Amino acid sequence: MTDHMPDDLSAAGRDLRAYTDELRPKHPVVRNTKGEWVLLRHADVLAAAQDHERFSSQVSRHLHVPNGLDGDEHTRFREVIERHLSPDALEPFIPVFKQVSAQLVAELPKGVVLDAVNDIGAVFAVRAQCAWLGWPSELEPQLLAWMKQNHAATRSGDTTRTAEVATQFDEIIRSVIKPRLAAGDKAPDDLTTRLCRETVNGRQLSEAEVVSILRNWTGGDLGSIALCVGVLIARIAQQPGLVEQLRAAPDNEAEAIIDEVLRLDNPFVSNRRVTTCPVHIGGQNIPSGARIKLNWTSANRDEAVFGNNEFDPEGNAADNLVYGTGKHVCPGRLLATWELRIALQTLLASVQTIELVPGQPPEREVAPVGGYHRVPVVLN
Repeated sequence: MTDHMPDDLSAAGRDLRAYTDELRPKHPVVRNTKGEWVLLRHADVLAAAQDHERFSSQVSRHLHVPNGLDGDEHTRFREVIERHLSPDALEPFIPVFKQVSAQLVAELPKGVVLDAVNDIGAVFAVRAQCAWLGWPSELEPQLLAWMKQNHAATRSGDTTRTAEVATQFDEIIRSVIKPRLAAGDKAPDDLTTRLCRETVNGRQLSEAEVVSILRNWTGGDLGSIALCVGVLIARIAQQPGLVEQLRAAPDNEAEAIIDEVLRLDNPFVSNRRVTTCPVHIGGQNIPSGARIKLNWTSANRDEAVFGNNEFDPEGNAADNLVYGTGKHVCPGRLLATWELRIALQTLLASVQTIELVPGQPPEREVAPVGGYHRVPVVLN
């Protein structure tokens, strides 16, 4: 028998992480109020994510490249995207991200209350992504405002409101790509222009496909990076010993620490699938055509895999699902990892302490958004 899990937990005043911690030991699979089957345990999430035949990613009537594609079509578009997210492609942007981080940190006032999510994470995410994509810095206020609207719409559960916000973002993207398409050979030589000129199946990408890819790279990643920064800074403020550990760690060890912090408090909450045939998983018989949610946040805290969830970057690395798994594993993992490490290293190099504000505890986000809504801190 499955339990029913509310999709919006704000009324209960509880975050999704705490609620799934309660449900998971008793219920491997639950059904939420939208009728979706939510997989909570690591083994089941792993199995479904790696079973591309029975668990299809074609879950939306809208174009989502490459997330919403299956089979050979997914492979062809994935190859295009991975060319721009390889170590060789991203290496030249390391100094760019360092410059973005240094400028932001230099602007942050000391000794006053700041919100780690919006004042630090969101601003860094927008500036880093604009620098990577070649987007004008003038878009920063518009993108920051959109991020707040998007999270509010997602929290509301109102599909009409969510669709309106998505349409607004597509218009931002079109405002960037249309001049490039019109300029032809005179367009600026940046990543967005190069993407506009990419081909698949012997033809140039359509405008809709370019918009979809850029929406995936920005619309999803901006909010995720901001939430990740909030989680990381909250953890550092609550566990000051991590500061010296991160300062002394070489880059690869710092990245492992970051991944482990995000495993314990994963803001990438879930991905959707739809069953292509009847399946038996988590002790449940699920019919064909059923809507499935792979709950990464819950899977990453599964006691059957991670014991009592002690902080162990090296020991838990192999089972960490922060960036997913299987053929749909996040193609931007390296980009996100480098951005987060650089942002954190730059911040820690410029401050002595990061402290929570007495009387203003961090405020959790509510489902379906993960991480924190607000993390008040003081830098000194």
